[in-house]
Amino acid sequence: MKIEDILNLTEGTLSNSPKVQAIEAATVFQSKVEHGDLFFSSNQEEIEQAIENGAYAIVYDDDSIQRKDDEIAWIKVSNIQLAAFKLIRYVILKKEAQFFLLSEHELTFLKMILTHKTNIDFIPNDWRKAFEQILNTDGTLYVGTDKELMKLIKPDIKKLERDVDGYPVFDTLFKTTFKVNGFVYQEKDLIPFHLEYLLRVIHFCDANALPYDLERLRYTKHFTPVFIDAQLNTARSNQSDKVAIFTDNIPDIVEAREYIKRSNNWVKGIVLTPPKTKVPGIDRPHWFESEEEVREILKNTLFNYAFILNADKSILNTIKEDYRLF
Repeated sequence: MKIEDILNLTEGTLSNSPKVQAIEAATVFQSKVEHGDLFFSSNQEEIEQAIENGAYAIVYDDDSIQRKDDEIAWIKVSNIQLAAFKLIRYVILKKEAQFFLLSEHELTFLKMILTHKTNIDFIPNDWRKAFEQILNTDGTLYVGTDKELMKLIKPDIKKLERDVDGYPVFDTLFKTTFKVNGFVYQEKDLIPFHLEYLLRVIHFCDANALPYDLERLRYTKHFTPVFIDAQLNTARSNQSDKVAIFTDNIPDIVEAREYIKRSNNWVKGIVLTPPKTKVPGIDRPHWFESEEEVREILKNTLFNYAFILNADKSILNTIKEDYRLF
C-alpha cells in the first residue's frame, strides 16, 4: 500500500519527506515487524525496535516522539487507536466480512453449543490483538462483546436478531423445557430467563450455517446453582432445601429473585456481594471480603437460596446434577 493511501485512510499528516513510498504490511506489535512494514505505536522504545526490524513507516500520536530515521515515513495522527481501525475498516470492505456485537451471555452460549469454530472468529477485547486478528486472518464472520471496540471496527455494528423462533414450554428456576425449529428440548440445564439469549444464538447459527448441538447445553459461568447441606457439602436437590447460586452479574440476581417471588413466596433468600455493591431491591446484602467469610455467612444464616456474586464455586465440593427444588 502506498504511503499516500495510508495518509488518506488514517487522516494523518506526514511529518517528514521520506524516501520510502509504500509499505508491505502493518502491525501494532514491534516483535512482529518485518522489512517494509507499517508500525502503529507511540512508544519510543517500541518504535526504535521496529525500525531495527525494518519498519518503513511509523504511525504515532505523541508529539514527544523523536524521529531518528528520516528515510522512513513518519505519520502523525490525532488518535493512534482510531487511526489503526480506520485502516481495518478498509480491510473489512475488501474482504466483505460481517461483524456482530454480542452480549456476554450470547457469547457464552455461542461458544457452548458450537461444534466447530473454524468458520467464525472471536474478537479479543484488547484492541491491539483485535487489530492483528482482523488484519491477518481470512475470516468473514467475526463476533465480539466490547461495544466501544466493535464500534471502532464497524460504526454500524450489527446485533443478534431479537424476533426469533422458539419459546418456553415449561420451566423451573433451574430447568427449562423449550421448543425451537419444531423440536422440543426437555428439562435442559438452562435458567428460564437465559432462554432468550440461547434462541438468538440458535437463529444466528442457522442464518450463518454454523454447526451446533443443543445437547451441549449446561449451566453457565453467569449462573451456577449448587445444592448444599448445613455443613456446605453438596447435596442432591431432593435431600436439601438450600441452594447456593454463584453469579458473575447483578441483573441475573434481580431476574432470579423476581422469578422466585412469583413462584415460591415461602422461600427465604439472601444475597452475598463484595463490599459496597448495590443490588436493586436489596437494602442490606451480606458483604464479604474473602471466601472464608462467604462460608461463614452460609453456615450461620437462615436461607433457602443464596446468591453469591463474584466468588469461586470451588469453595464448595463437586456440583451435583439434580436441580429441581424450584
